[in-house]
Amino acid sequence: MDKDRTEKHVGYFLERTTRNVKLAFTKKFKALGIDLTPEQWVLIDKLSQVDSLSQIELANASFKNAPTISRIIDILEKKVLVVRQKAEDDRRSYRVFLTTEGKQLVKKIRPHVSQLRQKSWDKLSDKDYSEFIRIINQVFDNFSD
Repeated sequence: MDKDRTEKHVGYFLERTTRNVKLAFTKKFKALGIDLTPEQWVLIDKLSQVDSLSQIELANASFKNAPTISRIIDILEKKVLVVRQKAEDDRRSYRVFLTTEGKQLVKKIRPHVSQLRQKSWDKLSDKDYSEFIRIINQVFDNFSD
């Protein structure tokens, strides 16, 4: 393999960027007086887009494993932002719903999240965004078995 290609540290740049983005979200939530992590927000955001999801659906949508999802849901339940209910079609699984408090939090936080997402694309064009998505999806596919 070409040495130039083996010296391209994609993981480093992905980790560096992810860390910076998560830190920006953490700081914004703290400034708003909201006790929430970016990982918790991902689940709340997913749940705000649909009526309910199973824990497996949340895991798949957030690329997290089942134990991690269960732990995050436990925390969100303690914060009274979500509730778990046994699925009607399968008593072994649970559906997760946003509570009224969770829905209110989404309304409060969504404009700030939109600003953070917009900041990601400052000084970049729509063409840059399209190219970035193409590249990041290709890197993802390169590691999908």
